[in-house]
Amino acid sequence: MRIVVLNGSPKGDVSVTRQYVLHLEKAFPQHAFEVLHVAQQSRRLEQDPAALEEVLGKVRGADGVLWAFPLYILLVSSQYKRFIDLLWKDGARSAFHGKYAATLSTSIHYYDSNAHTYMRSVCDDLGMKFVGMHSAGMRDLTREPERRRLRLFAQDFFTSAEQVLEFPRLSAALPRVRRSYRPSTPVRAVDSRGRKIVILTDAGPEDYSLMAMTARLSDAWKGSARTVNLHDLDIKGGCQGCLRCGAAYRCAYTGKDGFIEFYNTVLKPADVIVFAGSIIGRQLSWKWREFFDRSFFNTHTPSLVGKQFAFVVSGPLSFLPELRETYEAWVELQQSNLAGFLSDEGDPWMDPSAHQGGNQEAVPGPARDAALDQLAERLVRFSEASYVRPSTFLGVAGMKIFRDDIWSDLRVVFRADHKAYRQRGLYDFPQRRVGHRILVGLAQFVTGLPGIRSRFPSMIRTQMIVPMHRAALKGVS
Repeated sequence: MRIVVLNGSPKGDVSVTRQYVLHLEKAFPQHAFEVLHVAQQSRRLEQDPAALEEVLGKVRGADGVLWAFPLYILLVSSQYKRFIDLLWKDGARSAFHGKYAATLSTSIHYYDSNAHTYMRSVCDDLGMKFVGMHSAGMRDLTREPERRRLRLFAQDFFTSAEQVLEFPRLSAALPRVRRSYRPSTPVRAVDSRGRKIVILTDAGPEDYSLMAMTARLSDAWKGSARTVNLHDLDIKGGCQGCLRCGAAYRCAYTGKDGFIEFYNTVLKPADVIVFAGSIIGRQLSWKWREFFDRSFFNTHTPSLVGKQFAFVVSGPLSFLPELRETYEAWVELQQSNLAGFLSDEGDPWMDPSAHQGGNQEAVPGPARDAALDQLAERLVRFSEASYVRPSTFLGVAGMKIFRDDIWSDLRVVFRADHKAYRQRGLYDFPQRRVGHRILVGLAQFVTGLPGIRSRFPSMIRTQMIVPMHRAALKGVS
């Protein structure tokens, strides 16, 4: 069989992911592997139609496609996303239609599920037959049981293609009709009360709806918000995964472009930050991925603590819960507050007649006008109160992964994280609370005594609420 490997690492051959593919090449010499470094070459593929067509031609001639990639910030790298965004152009999708596909990632399992869900959906939209996924830990390849598991995954991929097995799509197709927001009521102005507000967008000339929504927000704040377009920033390229930032938050791009200065002098001092983008292929654009990846010069240390965030999105957001989860997790890891998402979708804010006959014209959206005005007010109100909602599993579990991995192995590389985690008390390992451990051990012994064990269930029902009941009766300070 001919297998095309679409390598999603900007580092090409010098990447952890590439070593996993190399093992498969050695383990299955009967199959021909061709590795294409599409992430590393994404800029060239975008600018040179002949180079992109060469890649598509190799995909057309393959029996299977292995999407191999490292995780960057909660997803694939911006360079890989840049390549994937190219596939929605006319003619590119046909090269993938009907091909067998599988995904292979390397990471510390920090939201690897989101990345694989996204990649599976991409395969579904391209008309591919998705066989399965393998999410490897970065060091798994050094252990034989994990190498065997990798080989079994690959063998199933090859067998499925050889036997022409069927694999129906699992992700729902996105609606073809895109709605467009058009304001129709006067703006209800909001006093920004001295808050520093930044609207960051990737809107292009064709993104009328997105520009209309961000303009409405800006007008609601009486023009006191600063609007910045990612395309206007001096960004020389995406994160290269070089890890130079690990020692002291110093990026390889330091002094070479304007991104770090913008992040430190515009975003960090802001009180309210609105991210505005259009959905392209089930995620925000590669330009947004570039922004998040480049923010990794702060490594795993929260850098925008206590901010108020909102996402304004053009596209079928309600069809993409994994997109919302990605950015909910990011905000929680920043120890900040997410005031909400708003999109320019249809019901209930659009005229129902717009859904009849595939009408794609913009119609007034009075309810969305109100929602944007109210979002502007809510962001200021939350900022004044310094409100940050409690973290959910997304933030709690994510931080525990970082805490454990930085402490165990990664502190050798990420020295700055290690120092910050110690200073901020993020190394909150339960086994370090010696007094609490002794108390819990004593309680475990006592409640195991025969005379108490039988009465314990009824006792705990009332005793467990005693401290909370006392706290509930306290006055508000």
